Amino acid sequence: MSSFPLLNKHTTSALLGSKVCAALFLGLFSGCLAPLPPAETSPFVGDPWPDIRAERISELLPIAMQDNELDAWLVVCRENNNDPIADHVGCENAGGTAAFMFFRTLDGLHSLAISPSGEATSLAEKNMLDEVLEIERGLGIWGTVESQFERFQPAKIGINTGNSPIADGLSHTQYASMMAGVSKKWTDKMVSAEPLIRSWLSIKLPQEVEIMRKAAEITARWEVEAYEAAVGNVTTDLDIAAFLEAKMAEMGVDDGWAPEQNPAVNSGKDRGHSHPTNRTIESGDFIQIDFGIRVHDRWVTDIQRFAYVLAPGETAAPPDAIAKWEAARAGSRAAFGAMKPGATGAEVDRAQRLVMEANGSIPVMWGTGHPVGYWAHDSGPGLSGGRLGQDLPVNPAQILRPGMTFAFDGFHSWVLSDSTTKTLSVEEMAVITESGAEWLTPPQEDLILIRSN
Repeated sequence: MSSFPLLNKHTTSALLGSKVCAALFLGLFSGCLAPLPPAETSPFVGDPWPDIRAERISELLPIAMQDNELDAWLVVCRENNNDPIADHVGCENAGGTAAFMFFRTLDGLHSLAISPSGEATSLAEKNMLDEVLEIERGLGIWGTVESQFERFQPAKIGINTGNSPIADGLSHTQYASMMAGVSKKWTDKMVSAEPLIRSWLSIKLPQEVEIMRKAAEITARWEVEAYEAAVGNVTTDLDIAAFLEAKMAEMGVDDGWAPEQNPAVNSGKDRGHSHPTNRTIESGDFIQIDFGIRVHDRWVTDIQRFAYVLAPGETAAPPDAIAKWEAARAGSRAAFGAMKPGATGAEVDRAQRLVMEANGSIPVMWGTGHPVGYWAHDSGPGLSGGRLGQDLPVNPAQILRPGMTFAFDGFHSWVLSDSTTKTLSVEEMAVITESGAEWLTPPQEDLILIRSN
């Protein structure tokens, strides 16, 4: 029988309504009448986002606009299926089409919203922008938008189009409407705001880093606790995922990414980002947990922890398993050492791939890491492009800067007997500081060992 109940996101909604029965998720009790352990108190109380957002707009946005040589930035908002940037600038509650505009002037940043009557009143009450211009409902925003261009005379205007889904928020219909409603004098000055969005979102304020640091500590600790509750040849991947789902429910935090793929637990061959299965963990297995939580409905984590399933009576992993683990850890540390201000993501990727080659790993398809923050795959430089045998690309968009936060892997991969692969991908989180990289939570140093029946 399983050491955990065979439950998942699709079968547990009723149980999660009861703290008593939710304890069953944790594999702690045999019945709902047993006394409960003290619930873990959530440190993520209140809503820090309004104050943080205001500081990001006033302090970080002007720098990003200057770095990307933009004089104006236009964000067009709508009800339902809003621009991904909407709640980063304050237009998350748009009813009728609204425009948020930011102008870089000699006196500093000037922010304004053009909004239909009704929503304009609530926007003004927030006192978040320098101006709120109210227009008649049904009149359309483009005449007022053009009048602001005439007022501020920007030479270069950013609009939300681009290759990244985060930056590509302007719908086709909105774009066509804008092209018809704004004179060519101004549409000719429009360029993609993707570089601006990438550079602005990639930098986190110190108070944001502290929130992510706290969330990372909890994420990593829960993964270790899930392994401590597991038993080889008894527990399933799905059981381990259910343990972590219960911890999230207990604290009231959300999934770091798509719930169907979080937590991703895999004790078998490589399966990429995928759902956990009912496979029983077996002696000799390496187990991967790829897991993230979302706190304050805003900031996310992305951390992996690895364990090895001992054979019955075994007290230590065999030398070959330890060697694979140490090789993956060495790749992680090489990447960490290369993460410093002014370095490129490709250089970080190359540093790890050199270690992989030296330790006999087969190449992997994945890059070393990615920004993490508002999304698990956030906006900013990718830690990729450093494959061996090719020149390192020179890309200013890949430069690491203080305040950027990353999730990154230490890889070691090999071919299994059935010609599939198994990869250890020791994933940690770090922030770039003025002097280099800093762990957001202590990294995994030793392979976690799971006893077997």
